[in-house]
Amino acid sequence: MFVAAVEAGSLSRAAESGNLVISAVSKRISELERQTGTVLLRRHGRGVEPTPAGAMLYQRAKAILRGVAQAHDALAAYSRHGVPKIRLAANPSTTVQFLPGDISAFLRRHPDSHVDLIEAYSPDIPRMVSNGEAEVGIYHAEAPSPGLHSVKYRSDRVGLVVPRGHPLEKRKTLALEDALDYQFLGYFPRHALERFLELAGSTLSRPPIVRSQVSSYEARCRMVAEGLGLGIVPEIIARSHVAQLSISWLPLSDAWASRDMYMCVRDLNAMEAGVRDLFDHLARCAANQAGDARKGRPAGKGSRGPLPDGKAPGPSRKVSSRISPA
Repeated sequence: MFVAAVEAGSLSRAAESGNLVISAVSKRISELERQTGTVLLRRHGRGVEPTPAGAMLYQRAKAILRGVAQAHDALAAYSRHGVPKIRLAANPSTTVQFLPGDISAFLRRHPDSHVDLIEAYSPDIPRMVSNGEAEVGIYHAEAPSPGLHSVKYRSDRVGLVVPRGHPLEKRKTLALEDALDYQFLGYFPRHALERFLELAGSTLSRPPIVRSQVSSYEARCRMVAEGLGLGIVPEIIARSHVAQLSISWLPLSDAWASRDMYMCVRDLNAMEAGVRDLFDHLARCAANQAGDARKGRPAGKGSRGPLPDGKAPGPSRKVSSRISPA
């Protein structure tokens, strides 16, 4: 009732949500204040608001309620599948480029496991892991997020997608500055690439001309093929469209065009066995691909890169049946 009162800002609305009379809610909160010896709610004409002590208790109470809900979900997953459900939050670029192969390899080794893949933007993912909304998170960042256990997962490279035959194709090296005379297709503001464009903007003589906002990589590549503008797209994703569309992907020489991805968990020593298995597997996939790259070999199973014909593999039927997109 205390949490409901804080969120509703009113004892009467909290009473309605709990099918109680307002006097019962008031009595419960007064008893809580008596037990703690602290005033938790400040009453006023518009309703109630938490005192500093009440705000602290609210955050702790929410964490406890989340833990109870997660325990309930885990038990429900055990009853349905015999194993707990693992929630993996990842940014769109990672979801498309690396996770289909990595998760497919994990499920071959752990056929009874159940992985829910939650697509989210990089700035939100550390918070989701910290709040218990996901057990594992993968995000783009210049440095690991504080307060979590993070390890490097992969690196990727963004470049410029242009219509085939575009004048920029003739350049041996290309920086974003060289393309500023042309119009660009932009991104939704929360997208991680937008932040990199903002970073790049500090080194440019003038900002890029953004013709329109485009939400998905596929739509971006198709609009480039129609001559509607240029797009900045990760290499592996772009190569999956080069063979089908009249476009070319050109590497950018800018330092910001190489990006690091980090994998994080809340507490390395408190992970459940299934979560630890997934975390260790993804770390091995990343290490194997890094080793292959140093030896000049193409990426292997579970860490697939672009194929020789320009097509990138998609998720297998087995993987897609076990991953619930969000």
